[in-house]
Amino acid sequence: MEQIYDVAIIGAGVTGAMLAHKLAKYKLRCAVIEAGCDVASGATRANSAIVHAGFDAANGTLKAALNAKGCAQMPELAHQLDVPYKNNTSLVVAFGEEDEQTLNVLLERGRNNGVPGLRIIGKKELHELEPNLSPDATAALLAPTAGIICPYELTMAAAENACINGCEFFFNRRVDAIEAGDVITVRAGEFSLRARYVANCAGVHSDELARMVDPDFPIRLIPRRGEYMILDKAEGKTASATLFMVPSKAGKGILVSPTVDGNLLVGPNAHEVSCKDDTSTTAPGLDEISAGARRLVPSVNLRAVITSFSGVRPTPTTDDFHIQPSVKAKNFLNLVGIESPGLASSPAVADYAVDMLVSMGLELEKKDNYNPYRTENGHMRKPFRELSDAEKAELCKREPAYGKIICRCETITEGDILAAIHRPLGAKTIDMVKLRTRAGMGRCQGGFCSPRVAELLSRELNVPLDAITKRGCGSKLLYGKTK
Repeated sequence: MEQIYDVAIIGAGVTGAMLAHKLAKYKLRCAVIEAGCDVASGATRANSAIVHAGFDAANGTLKAALNAKGCAQMPELAHQLDVPYKNNTSLVVAFGEEDEQTLNVLLERGRNNGVPGLRIIGKKELHELEPNLSPDATAALLAPTAGIICPYELTMAAAENACINGCEFFFNRRVDAIEAGDVITVRAGEFSLRARYVANCAGVHSDELARMVDPDFPIRLIPRRGEYMILDKAEGKTASATLFMVPSKAGKGILVSPTVDGNLLVGPNAHEVSCKDDTSTTAPGLDEISAGARRLVPSVNLRAVITSFSGVRPTPTTDDFHIQPSVKAKNFLNLVGIESPGLASSPAVADYAVDMLVSMGLELEKKDNYNPYRTENGHMRKPFRELSDAEKAELCKREPAYGKIICRCETITEGDILAAIHRPLGAKTIDMVKLRTRAGMGRCQGGFCSPRVAELLSRELNVPLDAITKRGCGSKLLYGKTK
């Protein structure tokens, strides 16, 4: 007999994974369908990693309400799911009187949005807090509730928790047809899945899926690419807070920010692109964010860049989140236009979506055996690099694989990698290992460790070495042997 799910979620970015996490505490049969080979394959994987405080969104919008609520949830959620998080605050930096007038607008807007602790600080205090800031900076809006987080780690944690609690995940399934009815059929090539309720969390492609159900769906998503650069950990103390410029209509502007892993992040710019999957980087784009970073922090050492990347954000024509059932299918919930501050808002977006599903008729009953953590036994084991010397010695004695360093840049051991392969939603590609352990994220960008990671994947998954890929289909590393 064919399985009929209570809820199917299309998309395993931070929105879809967080919704799965929130639904996992109830007696429901849930499934997540993802086009990529892993969670966080789209914009979630390539964003600013900022937990925005909530002062930027226009008063009265859904975006404004959910940003502040999501930001408030993030510290406890990160603790519960064992996700790196730091409440480092943020500063919107003004350069002169015109910018300072905008700070007053943001201050008033933030207070109306329910953001606590906002205040404007003058030049003296600003430079005491951030001595590397440009001397031309005259004032700043200080947001004490803002923070930084690892976006793909948060998404993986939410998804793994949902998996532990019974949610099923289907990867490499790009949805190409949806048949509405009392039970909705979702098709991805030869694969099909049926569910009583479907949540469309497909990110930059969510408007296309909405039109599979309702051809007249009015909201369109403008693909807007943002490019970034990551600097070596030696530059991580260049800034302690997240430093923003005064925002423009295109976005929050180029920022300089530490990451939870100790690097320094600069970017993004914001340019419309014709292809929603265009995540290329360009020389002019990197020059643009370099100039923006130097305006904020003239001493920023851009010779220490170790990698660059870009992401495409789903900018809606309405300039607000759209979380509503389709007018043509009352059991099909659209979550469209979840752009920045989508990461910070994600816990509250998921709560809102759960309430919306209930209003659409979904019945909820809490599980007696719900596990709020990422593993069956509770919290995750700390990465080897974070242990004390005594803890490392004891672990290596018990499990010798932890005594073999695979990634020298980030001090990632064979034991760390084996754990990443065998945990829920475990790694099957080199990039999946990278996102779960940081192997390959250091100064050499995988130049030394990638071959060894591929060997471990081949051994543990019991597949030929030339079947191992970097990031899934079309990214093979080996194509057989030479004579």
